[in-house]
Amino acid sequence: MVGFWDLSLFYSCATPFFAGLSKEDIIKTEIKKPNFNLVGEGFAEAKVGVNKPELLPKEFSPVIDVAGFLSDGQEKRLIQEIGDIETDTGFKLRVLAQNYPETPGLAIKDFWQVDDRTIVFVADPTFGNILNFNVGASIDLDIPRSFWSRLSGKYGNIFFWKEKGEDASIEAAVMAISNCLREPVGPSNCSEIK
Repeated sequence: MVGFWDLSLFYSCATPFFAGLSKEDIIKTEIKKPNFNLVGEGFAEAKVGVNKPELLPKEFSPVIDVAGFLSDGQEKRLIQEIGDIETDTGFKLRVLAQNYPETPGLAIKDFWQVDDRTIVFVADPTFGNILNFNVGASIDLDIPRSFWSRLSGKYGNIFFWKEKGEDASIEAAVMAISNCLREPVGPSNCSEIK
């Protein structure tokens, strides 16, 4: 998964600090947040999982905008582009625009029937970079992992979305994903963020 906290990564990085403690004890351990902040490398407190199916739309849509970042016209254009991507490539792109904790959270997995051919794109400015991706295993075989971090760095950074708007970040990211998924698989596919 790209863009979501993975506790196994935390455990492996924090092993020297928590030697001899079980995962349950580590979770219970209070970790003090440093009183300094590195520009561009802010520290984020862990967020509690959310499951609010009541925030899901009544009918299926590949775009859910609970944050109100997109106009109706933008949402319609994105839905059309996402439909074209799925028809042309077989990959599913799903977009969730949220402001944590106002999110359907885990409820999207069943609503969207997320599988190995699904890209879940969560637009949430909570942590500074608005673009977060959860990429299915089949997509991981065709798209270089570096693509997601480069995409996030170009259109998701706080400077871009503060200047252009959250909607511009979301639209630019969807178009870049569309371009990437349509490129022939090879050593240089998705090397440029278009």
